[in-house]
Amino acid sequence: MVITLKKILITGARSGIGNSVVDKIINKNYYIYLTVHTEKQLEFVKEKYKDYDNVKCFKLDITSEIDRNKVNTLEIDILLNIAGIGNGGSISEMPMEKVRENFEVNVFSFFELVQIVLRQMISKRKGKIIIMSSLAGILPLNFLGSYCATKASIIQLTTTLKNELKLLNNNIKIILIEPGMYHTGFNQVMLENKYDWMQKKSYFENELSLIRKRENLFFGILEKNNLNSIVKKIVKAVESENPKFIYRAPITQVIGAKLYQIFKM
Repeated sequence: MVITLKKILITGARSGIGNSVVDKIINKNYYIYLTVHTEKQLEFVKEKYKDYDNVKCFKLDITSEIDRNKVNTLEIDILLNIAGIGNGGSISEMPMEKVRENFEVNVFSFFELVQIVLRQMISKRKGKIIIMSSLAGILPLNFLGSYCATKASIIQLTTTLKNELKLLNNNIKIILIEPGMYHTGFNQVMLENKYDWMQKKSYFENELSLIRKRENLFFGILEKNNLNSIVKKIVKAVESENPKFIYRAPITQVIGAKLYQIFKM
């Protein structure tokens, strides 16, 4: 009996949530296009997965047109689009190039890749697009407004995309993933990178130690070290023939975000 492997393209799969998903599905019926941002990261994942015939690793910087065009030649059944960055800082003074970079990676290039994959899915009239946003898209965080805004944009664009595709009467599933705070190292980079420029000149120069202390306490309390709750949700979205539109975890942070939506002023 010949088993046909479903082909899944995963962006941002070097570490964290994306890599954990790869490890959960690697021994199932999937051929995995595992993509990372840099050549150095590529060396790492090639070594890690060198013994797996169902994994092909390559560099896919989603901001690079050359890299995005690599996808044109691939047959893809499922796109799991995770790649993203986070730049911190107050919108009152944050350099606009940092804001633009956030939106270029997390929104513009992110959805350019979605459009490329959708072309073939629309022609086949089937496929699955799984898009990573965040609870930060509905729960704004001080000094992370630019990042939160990109995630809110992803939520709105994905919701609109889902509704638009219904008019084509096809079997393309659009799924939104909204994780809360997990300790992958991503948050720590995002929290610290604003100090590169805020320590030189900032409206908040006298408050920097207090801001850092509050952030470290907030994330230290709320971040989940175990990724299993969100990875399970993503794997369910990958495997299900009739997935939900939105998957969120961990439950305590989901409840907190919903309460904020109800009672926000």
